[in-house]
Amino acid sequence: MRKLDFATYKDKVMGCWAGKNIGGVLGAPFEGKRQVNDISFYTQDLSMGPPPNDDLDLQIIWLAAVERYGRNVNASILGEYWLSYCIPNWVEYGTGKANLRAGLQPPLSGLIDNTYKDSCGCYIRSEIWACLAPGNPELAARYAYEDAIVDHEGEGMYGEIFFAALQSAAFVESDKRKLIDIALSYIPEESKTTAAIRKAMECYDNHVEFTEARKEIHNTAPGTFGVQSGTIQDIPAEGNEGMEIGAPGFDAPENVAFTIAGWLYGEEDFGKSLCMAVACGEDTDCTCATLGAVLGIIAGASGLPEKWTAPLDDKIATLCIDKTSGGIWVPSTVTELTERVMRAAPGFLGQDICDIFADGGMTIDCKEGNELYCKRTSDYIPKINGNGKDEALPVKDLCSLSPYVVRYSFPAFNIMVDYEDSIFFKSGETRKIKVTVTNSHTMRQQQWAKINVYMPSGVELLNGKGYTLPLNNLYGSKAEAEIAFNTDLYDGGRLEFVVEVSLEGRHSSGAVKVTLMREA
Repeated sequence: MRKLDFATYKDKVMGCWAGKNIGGVLGAPFEGKRQVNDISFYTQDLSMGPPPNDDLDLQIIWLAAVERYGRNVNASILGEYWLSYCIPNWVEYGTGKANLRAGLQPPLSGLIDNTYKDSCGCYIRSEIWACLAPGNPELAARYAYEDAIVDHEGEGMYGEIFFAALQSAAFVESDKRKLIDIALSYIPEESKTTAAIRKAMECYDNHVEFTEARKEIHNTAPGTFGVQSGTIQDIPAEGNEGMEIGAPGFDAPENVAFTIAGWLYGEEDFGKSLCMAVACGEDTDCTCATLGAVLGIIAGASGLPEKWTAPLDDKIATLCIDKTSGGIWVPSTVTELTERVMRAAPGFLGQDICDIFADGGMTIDCKEGNELYCKRTSDYIPKINGNGKDEALPVKDLCSLSPYVVRYSFPAFNIMVDYEDSIFFKSGETRKIKVTVTNSHTMRQQQWAKINVYMPSGVELLNGKGYTLPLNNLYGSKAEAEIAFNTDLYDGGRLEFVVEVSLEGRHSSGAVKVTLMREA
């Protein structure tokens, strides 16, 4: 276990937000263009301060949620804040909000009818979790998952988990290859995000010329961010020869990899690395801002070049936060944002990680070495004595769950509702959902779980209204029931019913609502 002292922590958090701000400002003028950008410094007039950028300010919404709910924050709570304070209604942001308003819980909110679920809107939000869980990538990645599934799924989600793990580990590790390797351990090996990142490393290691590497990365996971503002015929021919046209919204994998390419080809130079990321085109403010945050964490604010920090004068500007409803205080400087994050960290981390009474100021216990890598379910034998073992799904397993599985947590148990690959129902067909109950990882005892189903009139339950099932405290144990029903006599366009779970001998219970839509 490694200790992160107060002064180092503050320097790195401030470096994160300063680097994020620098990269967002640098890349913004070139966003959404498929072209090779040849720049060496800011191209905007910054005499009136930096322009606003959503890459940074959306995370202030999450910070407000953490300030109120601490480590209890989850996708459902974040979804409520998203609805209340996120202004944009474009692509995945708007689809996520529409699905939440329709009553669809995350991860369904990030999945259903969401063409842009694999785009870049959530990997740009990774820094808040890294700064709140420095040197604890498993924790940072777990909250990044909760964040991502509000309005993304699949490759978009993998991008945020990857960067949250990398940036958290960067508080205690500076070797870029180790950091990339650590972060890759948190996402599926078969993902396109992994393939694109590995292609960036392969190109660099094989001394592939940068503009050619850009094409190879793109064609490994072709996206469309750089062509969404015009017609296919508008794509400049020069520099784009041989670049495939990808599927709409499939943008995160290549842009994540462009960030890595800029880092590798930048050869340890802060400014050159950022400019190389921008040179790739596509979602340039996202790639450059994310890389700026990574480099800022590693170097700390004290190690960032004054050439890049001075023009911004510590200031940040916001664009996407609804300030009219109250409830969110928006900082105006990197310093203010840093101080707020640091005040929230002790409650978020808990006393087992964060010691606020340490001699010389607060310290944070950080992982080191192999502890920085993602845990694996296979680390324990199934059904072995569960005492002392963390029952929480490892992050890689968590992000490999079906996006039709909705999770709920209660003090003594957890519930997973599996919609079995659809949110629709129709007359004449038997519809099934699966309910799984597991012990809370903090209150493991031998239990009996009771599952009761409450359906509206017109719906026939085919295998009973209730179940009483054993739930012991062995590793990986669960109580599972499949609920089958017929809707032939139900005439509503929307079906909502309640599943209630309780444990024998415990006073508390939990009820969750299942929402299905009639298929046309």
